[in-house]
Amino acid sequence: MNSKEKIAKYKVRVNDVIQNMVYELFKKQPENYIDWMIEYLEVRRAKHNVRTTQSLQIEYHISSEEENAEDVDELEKAVKKEQQFRTSVSAEVYGLYNKKEDFQPRVIPKSQDQRERIENKLSGVFMFQALDQNERNIIIDAMEEKHFNPGDWIINQGDDGNELYVVASGQLDCYRRFSKDQEPKLLKQYQSGDMFGELALLYNAPRAASIQSNTESVLFALDRSTFNAIVKEATVKRREHYEEVLSKVEILKSIDSYEKTQICDGLKEQHFKAQEYIIKEGEEGHKFYIVVKGSLIALKQNEEVLKYQSGDYFGELALINKVPRQATIQAETDCVVVYLDYQAFIRLLGPIENILLRNAENYKKFVN
Repeated sequence: MNSKEKIAKYKVRVNDVIQNMVYELFKKQPENYIDWMIEYLEVRRAKHNVRTTQSLQIEYHISSEEENAEDVDELEKAVKKEQQFRTSVSAEVYGLYNKKEDFQPRVIPKSQDQRERIENKLSGVFMFQALDQNERNIIIDAMEEKHFNPGDWIINQGDDGNELYVVASGQLDCYRRFSKDQEPKLLKQYQSGDMFGELALLYNAPRAASIQSNTESVLFALDRSTFNAIVKEATVKRREHYEEVLSKVEILKSIDSYEKTQICDGLKEQHFKAQEYIIKEGEEGHKFYIVVKGSLIALKQNEEVLKYQSGDYFGELALINKVPRQATIQAETDCVVVYLDYQAFIRLLGPIENILLRNAENYKKFVN
């Protein structure tokens, strides 16, 4: 093989690694992308070295059939030792910031009224919905009630993050500086029931934005240790599950990964038995639905007009046009759906409202 052929082959291998890394990078969207890329390459290196070692082992056996058994045994021991080392390195790098240590949950004494208020707020936050009651009790015990005055900064962009916050009352502004010389830009506002600060804990990254209280505010703060031990794994699994669900929805393919993550965080799940009604014609509509599993039918004046399968959506007309439900949706089989409530629908699906309106033309023959 001449030098040009070697270079061409080398470029293909390098490009393959880089392309795969960039694909995973945009899929994961980590806040601290440089650390993530280093971890990714370390894991790839460890796996590559294991494969290389295994290949050498095979070559050795082929060329050493006439060697004595002691030499073969020594090589096998060396290979196993190398594999253990590489696996250890891979696990250490990949889980460097996510290792589980002996966990002793903190308990901050609370009145029954405080516990009930926290329980009420947690029920509306996606991150805590996958937890069982025992886990929720641990979260409630660990949460600390904090009070802030107008103008107080709760978190600052670039700082290390050790807590996430759930808003009990008040209004807060979220600012992000996109470059060193640029003025911070107001991105959104947080109100009662909203959560912020979780990204720094999920991805072990500096704060991605600054949050300022513009009224008197009460927040419930959850520490990193409790979050890592109780919430983090369930949250990651939940996001991955809903990302897979959203990947089947055609209209969401125009939305970037960050926006999809935000939609995942706003989704809530419901289960229906065959013949149960999800929505009824004429009633007021407050939810937008996506089918996860099962088959549903749309009925207009008790006559079937449409069928819905996994990846289909419905319920948007009542929310966009602010009109009563135009059809009845019934579960044909046992099914699972996820939904966004009205506020989340407007906030998260604003970028594709025109697409939804255009697709709504398909219903016209059924709603007139």
